[in-house]
Amino acid sequence: MRRFEHFPNLVAMFFARAGEKGDAPFLWAKSGGEWRPTSWREAAEQVASLAAALKRIGLRRGDMVMLVSENRPEWCLADLAIMAAGCVTVPTYTTNTERDHQHILDDSGARAVIVSTQKLARALLPAAQRTSGCEHVIAMEALPGGQTSNIQYHDWTALIAGETPDVAACAAAADFARSDLACLIYTSGTGGAPRGVMLHHGAILHNVEGCLEVIAEDFGWGDEVFLSFLPASHAYEHSGGQFFPIGLGAQIYYAEGIEKLASNIEETRPTIMVVVPRLFEVLRQRILKQMEKQGRLTQYLLRRALDIGAREMDGGIPLWDRPMDFFLERTLRPKVGAKFGGRIKAMVSGGAPLNPEVGVFFHALGLTFLQGYGQTEAAPVISCNRPKVGLKMDTVGPPLKNTEVRIAEDGEILVRGELVMKGYWRNPALTERTIVGGWLHTGDVGHVDDKGRIVITDRKKDLIVLDKGDNVAPQRVEGMLTLQPEIAQAMVSGDRRPYLVGLIVPEADWTAEWAKAHGKPKDPAVLRSDPDYLKALSAAVDRVNAQLSTIEKVRRFVLADEPFTVDNEQLTPSIKIRRHVLRQVYGERLDALYRK
Repeated sequence: MRRFEHFPNLVAMFFARAGEKGDAPFLWAKSGGEWRPTSWREAAEQVASLAAALKRIGLRRGDMVMLVSENRPEWCLADLAIMAAGCVTVPTYTTNTERDHQHILDDSGARAVIVSTQKLARALLPAAQRTSGCEHVIAMEALPGGQTSNIQYHDWTALIAGETPDVAACAAAADFARSDLACLIYTSGTGGAPRGVMLHHGAILHNVEGCLEVIAEDFGWGDEVFLSFLPASHAYEHSGGQFFPIGLGAQIYYAEGIEKLASNIEETRPTIMVVVPRLFEVLRQRILKQMEKQGRLTQYLLRRALDIGAREMDGGIPLWDRPMDFFLERTLRPKVGAKFGGRIKAMVSGGAPLNPEVGVFFHALGLTFLQGYGQTEAAPVISCNRPKVGLKMDTVGPPLKNTEVRIAEDGEILVRGELVMKGYWRNPALTERTIVGGWLHTGDVGHVDDKGRIVITDRKKDLIVLDKGDNVAPQRVEGMLTLQPEIAQAMVSGDRRPYLVGLIVPEADWTAEWAKAHGKPKDPAVLRSDPDYLKALSAAVDRVNAQLSTIEKVRRFVLADEPFTVDNEQLTPSIKIRRHVLRQVYGERLDALYRK
């Protein structure tokens, strides 16, 4: 088996792979309706030229460079060039507001910003002009006029064209140590203002090496193809969807957007996908709806597949189920697999807890679904399920190679290893509370099972403590609620209260179908006071309550005014609910449920 080299830094890893792969395709994007590649050689030349240009305009080793762009080949090239110039990348979300940009610019002290489009520049430029430290704006696409005295504007293409690419010299100059800072990634702030997490080259390389071992030993390391669609600014995609593929020498396709993801999957036929649970909760509902329309035989085969999949997870397929499993392997599963391109080795889910039922569903349909676990402060991958250890969907697998995990007396999961961040930027007090004796205190509660797999019960800080002292894990209840076809999103509340109450966003497609079937108006504002509509939603909550313990049951609920989104700041860019924001908006209505 091919061994993964011990690289001194991420830039060295990239140039090593570029030297091996040469003119083979590396980065793909759609233009004019066709997928067009950038080769490894072309990428190396552009990185070398841009790194030289960044130095020429005055950026020095250790300077922060903010990167504001949607996923595209230039995102990867910019990130690599910033690091190759000895600078530190500060990735930011494309959904950031002007206020968000201002906070990150001021906090990081970034001297330069690379931005992709005019649309993204609208929220960025006012913040850049107000900050005292930003001196340069580099635009991938032309920006409208109106230069200001404190900022120099540069054209991406002109900067690169103005330098003769010297790949060897650029690679030789990249003499950074694994302990040197590579990027400053701002957490998405589920509980307040984003904090800068300092990740060094070694932390991300540690992740790459650990993930690569999983692929190499459990699936075989071959010519891998990735489809990138999660925000590249998120630590999960940054490590798992960019540097992990670079370490593998893989190709990366950049999806056209979430609305075209299904067709992009069929076109690009990825072998590995880095995904988040919410996407597959939605896909599960769509597949179920499609199969409902395909007749009794298809529905019967689906039920049998799910039964067999569940038994396999519990210890193996019984002898009497093997003929049906053989039949499913040649009928139902290939049809589902074709929708995912037909050559998926593994879909790795992370970024949020996965409901085990979702994992079992896709596994039963022939798609290998690996739930991983991590956080930005660990670069971010800590563990991942592995077939050779045994897939169990209520675990997040064993720790990655060279990663130590232990459980504190209060149940908190502690992590130690090169993957642990250097600390929080300009926040030594928080750093000292979070990393104690070299151990990262994750804030997650769990245990390790008899096969060394981590089992997470909940976020320590999110645990709801009822008035009689009972602890409830809200994410488990919320995950079960959102598996119901009637419910798109949910948050439960009840701290220091006698029982749980819920905030529910009804599923839009189900609502439209229900209204049509019952001769009701489709207007959600009218339906929210319709007793029959509320009764149908109550039935969904009751189905979930039947599977929960007494303390976990949701006794009453209210409907949200609108879906939780990034735009209304009720979701983080990585699709986690912002509980503090939802409580600000709906707190009085949730409290009123206890007075009824």
